[in-house]
Amino acid sequence: MRAQSKMAASTADTSLLNVANELGENGDSVDEEALYRKLLMQAAEMQGLNQHGQEPVCHTVKPQPGFCIKTRNESNAKVFINVCKSAELPSPNDITEEELIKILDSSEPDYRVPLSIGEGHAEMDKTGKGCTAYDVMINTDFFEKVQKSNVFKGFLMSVVFEGLENKYNIQLERNWVQLKNRKCLGTLGEHNIRTKSKPRILEVESPNDENQGSPQDQPKKSLITEVEGTSDRVVAPEPEYIIMREPPEGHPEFLVIEIKLPGVKTAKTLSLDLGEDRVLLHAHPNLYHMDIYLPFDVNSDEAGAQFNKDNKVLTVTLPVHPFSV
Repeated sequence: MRAQSKMAASTADTSLLNVANELGENGDSVDEEALYRKLLMQAAEMQGLNQHGQEPVCHTVKPQPGFCIKTRNESNAKVFINVCKSAELPSPNDITEEELIKILDSSEPDYRVPLSIGEGHAEMDKTGKGCTAYDVMINTDFFEKVQKSNVFKGFLMSVVFEGLENKYNIQLERNWVQLKNRKCLGTLGEHNIRTKSKPRILEVESPNDENQGSPQDQPKKSLITEVEGTSDRVVAPEPEYIIMREPPEGHPEFLVIEIKLPGVKTAKTLSLDLGEDRVLLHAHPNLYHMDIYLPFDVNSDEAGAQFNKDNKVLTVTLPVHPFSV
């Protein structure tokens, strides 16, 4: 469960008329429907990696204790929430208290906080009575921000309560208290975190290249380098990009991102990482770095990517979930 996040990137309500005029076989242009189908077919092939066990679908994470909240459910029974932390979970967009307040005061509040909500486990309170505890994991950096700001802590707890209520169909009182002398109740269990999607990039060369074959004959370039925050990437410039939706009106079936990467010679130098609402791209060694949030939740497992060596444009196709929560 996440609160909604506002995206700083520009979104164009246009169709895919100009996505790639030079991506067809023998130099012929490809219409938007053909490009869409080609990228999705490519993405479907990639799912075989998980099916054959070459890349795990998820991995286990042991969270670190943070702080413990006590409240009650609709039956007046005690409920404890262990807010724990891990660097394995992505951090939400870094904003200030003032920016958060403006977002919450807007007509359509939109700010996302990635959470991992564990199963409830039976525990004993300090009087020896039975109770239920839930573990909710957030990013370590965001946890530190929450610890320093009552504004962010209050916002986080409203998101946590909503997430628990929606997932387990329960009702929780909002007059919660934080325990002073303990960081968690019971033993924190491991969380299964979904492995980030690593889409392959199909590299399209110039039709005049003597080594050019049909797109089906070209080897697919696998992106296996995970994009992580490092000091050298911070200074890399953000490339120009545009996000398009199809269809332009109403809830889109998919998003297409066109990213201009002048100076990039091959897809081998690109690292692309996708989440449900996030795109991270790095062009090695330090040409570009992009970290953006999307306006809709997408199915990253069925994403496709294509790099045109002629115009130096990376096209990423992202199927959109029927409903964004």
